Amino acid sequence: MLAYTFYESDNRVRRYAETLVKEGHQVDAIVLRRPGQESHETIEGVHVYRIQERIKNEKHPLTHLKRLLTFFVLSTYVLILRHLKTRYNIIHVHSVPDFQVFATLIPRLMGARVILDIHDIVPELYASKFRVSQRSPLFWLLILVERLSVSYSDHVIIANHLWHERLVRRSGYPERCSTILNYPDPAIFYRRPRAFTGEESFVMCYPGTLSAHQGVGLVVQAMALLGDKAPKLKFLIFGDGIERDRLKAMAKENRLEDRVTIWGGVPIEKVAETMANVDLGVEPKLKSSFANEALSTKILEFMAMGVPVLASDTSAHRFYFNDDLVQFFESENVRDLAAKILELMGNSDRYKALRARGTSFAEQNSWNIKKREYLDLVGRLVNGQLSEPATDDASKTALQS
Repeated sequence: MLAYTFYESDNRVRRYAETLVKEGHQVDAIVLRRPGQESHETIEGVHVYRIQERIKNEKHPLTHLKRLLTFFVLSTYVLILRHLKTRYNIIHVHSVPDFQVFATLIPRLMGARVILDIHDIVPELYASKFRVSQRSPLFWLLILVERLSVSYSDHVIIANHLWHERLVRRSGYPERCSTILNYPDPAIFYRRPRAFTGEESFVMCYPGTLSAHQGVGLVVQAMALLGDKAPKLKFLIFGDGIERDRLKAMAKENRLEDRVTIWGGVPIEKVAETMANVDLGVEPKLKSSFANEALSTKILEFMAMGVPVLASDTSAHRFYFNDDLVQFFESENVRDLAAKILELMGNSDRYKALRARGTSFAEQNSWNIKKREYLDLVGRLVNGQLSEPATDDASKTALQS
């Protein structure tokens, strides 16, 4: 596994790696390092090599690019050394960025197969994050890099069906592209008895990246708008990102410091333990941004924990879920968000129905059921069968039911 990410908190990377270990494979993960972390550690049988320290504070495109290029150079060197020692059969590269896949050049020439896993579609993500026009030369350069990356890879996994359609159209390689959604791992995300805290509060939770397009600030604004109408309402945020300081400032400005808690990035297991004891999961992505087509794994994770979900009505959310599974609110409408929070706090029948249907839905769409698609893909690549794509059509149908 090669990924510009923090291994211990990246559900998608960990799930693939640990699944392969359980199947008897040796797996290395070459990833980022938080300040104070060890450079090498073994987690659930996966050998984790943290080759570059990172703090998520990139506000300028050049700062972001510099760190990506540094990781690219370091990972290219580490991959060569590790491959000469280990002889990888498959190198699974996770994007962002797409060009990270070219760090595998020497091992690929020596026989390793390469999977490119596109978590986020890069041209649109970059344009949204740094406010670059989709008509600009830079945007079209990113599309060219995307096309070259797909052409270079033996197989490409895309995180949702909306992006699969677009990527196939832009790259022209439908036979080597497939969709595998970001399913929760039931070994981590499962319903469990709630810990009694002695507090009579209603706790909402957002676990994830703190970027502008995630819309987390809308939830803080909604809490301020509700005021005394919901005195027991609290909001717990897990995550790192450039929005963290602004969210803290918003909470202070609205005198919500005792009701809004922001924790940094933590291991998935700790996030899951906390999620199990909250009352409502929130997924407030902005429809006007790149996030409109981004499917959040947090929704399925909350469902698996038996926690109802309040989500913005983005294209991706509406594509995979319906009103029986998720309580939607109008994206970027703070008043509607506040109204829906208040409704779920006061309507026990609706709340219980969402919890029951969500739990059942997550049981049918867990990684335990879907992992065979990935393992079959790995088996085909190891055996030299490159043309038959893994399919997730059944998952698409299930998630629309």
